[in-house]
Amino acid sequence: MGTPVNIIVGSHVWAEDPEVAWIDGEVIDIKGKDATIVTTNGKTIIADISKIYPKDTEAPPAGVDDMTKLAYLHEPGVLDNLASRFALNEIYTYTGNILIAVNPFRRLPHLYDVHMMEQYKGATFGELSPHLFAVADTCYRAMINEHGSQSILVSGESGAGKTETTKMLMRYLAFMGGRSGTEGRTVEQQVLESNPVLEAFGNAKTVKNNNSSRFGKFVEIQFDKHGKISGAAVRTYLLERSRVCQVNDPERNYHCFYMLCAAPPEDIKKFKLGDPRTFHYLNQTSCYEVANVDDAREYLETRNAMDVVGISQDEQDAIFRVVAAILHLGNIEFIKGKEVDSSKLKDARSVNHLQTAAELLMCDAKALEDSLCERVIVTPDGNITKPLDPAAAASNRDALAKTIYSRLFDWLVDKINRSIGQDPTAKSIIGVLDIYGFESFKVNSFEQLCINLTNEKLQQHFNQHVFKMEQEEYTKEEINWSYVEFVDNQDVLDLIEKKPGGIIALLDEACMFPKSTHETFAQKMYQTYKAHKRFSKPKLARTDFTINHYAGDVTYQADYFLDKNKDYVVAEHQALLDASKCHFVANLFPPLPEETSKQSKFSSIGTRFKQQLQSLMETLSTTEPHYIRCVKPNAVLKPGIFENFNVLNQLRCGGVLEAIRISCAGYPTKRAFDEFLDRFGMLAPDVLDGSDEKSACVAICDRMGLKGYQIGKTKVFLRAGQMAELDARRTEVLAYAARHIQRQIRTYLTRKEFITLKWSTINMQKIWRARLARKLYDLIRKQAASVRLQKHARAHAARKCYTNLQESAISIQTGMRAMAARNEYRQRRRNKAATIVQTEWRRFHALSAYNKKQKANLTLQCLWRSKVARKELRKLKMAARETGALKEAKDKLEKRVEELTWRLEFEKHVRIDLEEAKGQELAKLQNTLNELQGQLDEAHAAIIHEKEAAKLAIEQAPPVIKEVPVVDETKVELLTNHNQELEEEIKELKKRVEDFEQKYDEVQNESKARLKEAEESQQKALQLQETIERLELNLSNLESENQVLRQQALVAPTTEDLSEEIELFKSKIRILESENEILRNQKVVVDQIAISELVASQPKILDNGHQTKEEEQTTIVELEATKEPGNLVYFLTKQRSLTDRQQENHDVLIKCLIEDKRFDQSRPVAACIVYKSLLQWRSFEADKTNIFDRIIHTIRSSIESQENVKDLAYWLSTTATLLFLLQSTIKASNTPNVASHRNRASPTTLFGRMAQGFRVSSMGMGTSGGYSGMEGKPNAQSKIEAKYPALLFKQHLTACVEKIYGMIRDSLKKEISPFLNLCIQAPRSTRGRSIRGSSKNIHSNIIAKQQLSSIHWQSIVNNLDHTLTILSENYVPSIITRKIYSQVFSFINVQLFNSLLLRRECCSFSNGEYVKAGLQELEQWCIKATDQFAGSSWEELQHIRQAVGLLVLLQKPQKSLEEITNELCPMLSIPQIYRIGTMFWDDKYGTHGLSPEVIGKMRALMAEDSISMPNNSFLLDVDSSIPFSLEEISRSFLNISLSDVEPPPLLRQRSDFHFLLQQTA
Repeated sequence: MGTPVNIIVGSHVWAEDPEVAWIDGEVIDIKGKDATIVTTNGKTIIADISKIYPKDTEAPPAGVDDMTKLAYLHEPGVLDNLASRFALNEIYTYTGNILIAVNPFRRLPHLYDVHMMEQYKGATFGELSPHLFAVADTCYRAMINEHGSQSILVSGESGAGKTETTKMLMRYLAFMGGRSGTEGRTVEQQVLESNPVLEAFGNAKTVKNNNSSRFGKFVEIQFDKHGKISGAAVRTYLLERSRVCQVNDPERNYHCFYMLCAAPPEDIKKFKLGDPRTFHYLNQTSCYEVANVDDAREYLETRNAMDVVGISQDEQDAIFRVVAAILHLGNIEFIKGKEVDSSKLKDARSVNHLQTAAELLMCDAKALEDSLCERVIVTPDGNITKPLDPAAAASNRDALAKTIYSRLFDWLVDKINRSIGQDPTAKSIIGVLDIYGFESFKVNSFEQLCINLTNEKLQQHFNQHVFKMEQEEYTKEEINWSYVEFVDNQDVLDLIEKKPGGIIALLDEACMFPKSTHETFAQKMYQTYKAHKRFSKPKLARTDFTINHYAGDVTYQADYFLDKNKDYVVAEHQALLDASKCHFVANLFPPLPEETSKQSKFSSIGTRFKQQLQSLMETLSTTEPHYIRCVKPNAVLKPGIFENFNVLNQLRCGGVLEAIRISCAGYPTKRAFDEFLDRFGMLAPDVLDGSDEKSACVAICDRMGLKGYQIGKTKVFLRAGQMAELDARRTEVLAYAARHIQRQIRTYLTRKEFITLKWSTINMQKIWRARLARKLYDLIRKQAASVRLQKHARAHAARKCYTNLQESAISIQTGMRAMAARNEYRQRRRNKAATIVQTEWRRFHALSAYNKKQKANLTLQCLWRSKVARKELRKLKMAARETGALKEAKDKLEKRVEELTWRLEFEKHVRIDLEEAKGQELAKLQNTLNELQGQLDEAHAAIIHEKEAAKLAIEQAPPVIKEVPVVDETKVELLTNHNQELEEEIKELKKRVEDFEQKYDEVQNESKARLKEAEESQQKALQLQETIERLELNLSNLESENQVLRQQALVAPTTEDLSEEIELFKSKIRILESENEILRNQKVVVDQIAISELVASQPKILDNGHQTKEEEQTTIVELEATKEPGNLVYFLTKQRSLTDRQQENHDVLIKCLIEDKRFDQSRPVAACIVYKSLLQWRSFEADKTNIFDRIIHTIRSSIESQENVKDLAYWLSTTATLLFLLQSTIKASNTPNVASHRNRASPTTLFGRMAQGFRVSSMGMGTSGGYSGMEGKPNAQSKIEAKYPALLFKQHLTACVEKIYGMIRDSLKKEISPFLNLCIQAPRSTRGRSIRGSSKNIHSNIIAKQQLSSIHWQSIVNNLDHTLTILSENYVPSIITRKIYSQVFSFINVQLFNSLLLRRECCSFSNGEYVKAGLQELEQWCIKATDQFAGSSWEELQHIRQAVGLLVLLQKPQKSLEEITNELCPMLSIPQIYRIGTMFWDDKYGTHGLSPEVIGKMRALMAEDSISMPNNSFLLDVDSSIPFSLEEISRSFLNISLSDVEPPPLLRQRSDFHFLLQQTA
């Protein structure tokens, strides 16, 4: 790693230590090549100067996240950096593009949740803190962008966390390339779930790891052209077969055996298993359980994983049956037989296990016994059966067990691959290699040789990659690197795998000869490789040999090499299991070719493994590699322990130190120009003035006498040791500067002390003189005070005497006056009481007289109407029979109203096509109506009579009703008598009504007989219903105008205005009469309007049934009037014109909503117009209407894919205003309301029910009787009972408001997001060249730096201002504006805070000042925007404000944990404060961070919290909810007056919208 140079007295160095590997200290003396060092633990040691390394005293205490940034890239520096980061729970560290992962031996779920995946998704490598997700994301992005295959090589020794790392990598790749919403099992799910299956059958507990993979695995994930996972394949290498039969203490066999022994009772009974201590293959060791592992639960989870990867229940049962059979095979024992060298089963227990194994394998028990105890030798003369001795039989049994288990494992891998499926059209792949690390145990056998061969191959690939990376950087920087040597290990690979001549080739050759033994094989190696520098023979060893690997020497025992290298299936075993009745077992042993079926053929495991390894290396060579080196920090597998020797050994085995050697062979120290000048600019300050950075760096290196360095385009490349030399010179300059500063400080302090003494003397004199003056003044003051006291004492005595006399006089006067006042009060009270009694008595008499008169009038009116009704009843008795069919038609009509209402739009288009058909139907209806014409003439005459009576009543109606006192008692008596007579007539009338209803029931029975005729007239009735609806519209308009006029007449305040109001009322009546005269000429329509006037003129305050009877008559007349044959064609034409007119009104309203984007006194005109129109048409009370759907569709189409915030703000204001008006107007239909009393009146007679049915139908058409004139916030008494369409419209409108709100909020977030990424880290300013320059230049540089720093924050402020201006111009409610900015500021808080926690370079003092200055700009914006719009936005930044406050705090070491959590950072959690405290580095003043005591306390608290809250992430989440309710929006609106809203010219020109011009009082 280079010899350190320029080690001087006072240098801080690293020295070797037998306890902690490396220890730091300070050089206090140098004698020749020996240096005396005082270590940090107080010891004094002497070390060879060539074996010590310089220490970077300016390295941050929390270490660096990329070890290429270390000033000294050597072994102790790397070890110290990893230890520092591990102590802070930073388990990931980069070395260039290589990730080093230290196993924490604890669960850290917050590091691997979906939120963390989102953070690293698309992030540049190195931008955030080191993480395996960063490696996986870089790999995925490279595959997408470069369209090339990638690979991730995960290596490390057993227990380092390779398997968990591989799981997390595949989780992230599934997160990036998974298919959402796919039914069934996805590829990524099956890949992830294949891990538990392979772990169960391929992992075991070893000395170093509780879940050690005893096979190599290469997961090949295939992606399509869209970057989605389309297939996968799992390749396995060298399963450790010998573990099935032989286990060392305290290790375990494969997990599946123990899982099966802990299975549910029914499975144990089925497989005839029990305690694992009873099985030979499991009881060779004392370890049967693993801490914190439940084998029973693991068994169930493995079963579930098998389901996911596609292994059926039958196949699962067969798999575990085979596993159980292997356990029973191991319990078969042998003893000597009767013949020589023969064997037989030992006892009944062995026989029982044999039969159980045969039963589980579904083969013949006798054949199984023969295959274990005998061997058939095939000769040209025939087969010879050779018995086996007990040892050979036991070996034969173990060979069978290993073969079965190996075939089973291969079947599982093949099944997983077939279940997952491979994509032959995959564009690229990402391979994840999880393979065993370098192994060196006390006893190393054939498996360790193969494992270490794999690691030698991978190390060569790794070295080539590292050297290639170094070359690429040198080429990029355009420096000369031709003489840099490449460290290669090809000689070791040739020693092991070269053919011929390699160890594996010699082993295969020895296996070919039956008489070869492990001793002859060892001797052959000793002779062949005695001159090889990598091969050696240990002393006194007969079969041992040592190979010098890249990670160190490993001694192998060749005792079992020959047996472990042989892979063949005994012919008897093959025949036995091929004949198994179990289809699964038979498939594990397919028939062999004819020439090999009768004998056992040798197959070399070493050669096959070498071929697999070669195939793997070829696959890796076609991919771009990414490396993850897993490190196990301690051998006891406990958290918080970092063993230096253990880690160093793994760094050597993992090739990390080898990579450092490669780097040190070239230029281990690489510094950017600005960093180099920041650190060493003080060595030559004159070269910094007036020269560029590159020239300044060259000048400094030349002046310091450095040789062999290189200057690239952006970096300085230093040879090993040159950094220490520069640091030594820098230390000298700093020491001289320190002495100079000390001299100046001492001079300053002495002068300051002298000046202090001088001023102290002057102050003492001044104070003494002042004291004498104060003493004299005090004497004079006391004399004056005594005189003043005497004066005031005398005055007080005189004043007290006078006061007593005055109080006595006043008390007497008060008593006398009070007695007189009480007497007067009693007299006045009696007078007032008498007056009140007289007033109430007179008022009672007058009120009683008035009430009697009013009751008499009402009774008279009722009697008169009853008389008219009886008269009409007699005339209509005969007509009732003929109208029965019409009543049935009306019943059918009511059923079809709902359907026809929805089909109005469709009928508008097809009505023209139906004209001819209607003409034919009209001819038929003419004949029918001619028969009814004579009967309707009498009804027509009665209608004209009623109309004239109504006109006469209107003219004679007084406009104002005044209270007139009744003084004529005789008239009252007459009215009382007359009232009694009327009451008797009413009783008689009620009896007649009951008789009529009885007759009605008879008529109804007759109408049932005419049902067939009514069905034929159904089409006619439908047309009549549409006519009635249009006539109802006319009636409603007239009724509305009459009501307005009547109200204006009744509220006239004075007598002077009475005449004007009467004249206006009469003029309106004349206008109505003229309109009625015109309509009267149109026969059918004139009768309907006359009836409407009659209905409108009648008082509607009664609820005694009489009003309902009038409506009955009116409805009958309407139906009869529509039957006049001469006017039916005109009537249908009029109906179409009304439907078209209504549709045109809807179209005009929608056009106004789209085009008229004006605001009138902060009110959106379109919203007000739409609301008033809906209210006028009574759309809120309609059962069905399409206007609501059209409005919602218009709003949605206008905001769909809309990116213009100005348009979105307009629609937000409009929809919010319309929503407020709806909220303040409508209520649910089941809410009690006095105003809706008329709707609840239930008619009790036939005609009443018919009239009510027609009224409901007209409401279903969405028509209205007039504009209510509501303005402001109406009270509950004026609300409308809304039907379902109106309530649904309100919900859709609420959804539109929320959607537009989210679009504006997300648009603002999108605009400021690019600036937030620039605002979290202070921009690198241009280095000031003039250290000794004028103050003017320095000032200009400071101003330029400030402007550069604030430009990004100013851009954010500008975006906030721009959006606020748009929202204000469109009068968006302030509550919505506040919520938008609150959530945007919360987004700013989350983004800045999360970036701060994930990027160590952001946790510096200067960066904290930069962010704090930017936050101050946001605070100024909030103040400028005022609370009306900003609201609590500033409070949303509490996390980042407190974090920045902690960064810029100058006295961090003095702060306790309580002060930090309670005063400085109350909003931050302990993990957040811990991360900021450990990542902090002061790049400005060099101060320290939080004290070690505080860090230790927080670490302890986090360890406790991790138990109770395992997923306690330190990152914040973005809030994307809708933070306001409809009630909040309603409260934010002031009273909105709709009376003076100016409609657009488009609506002014249309008479149907003249109601918009009405001015409400």
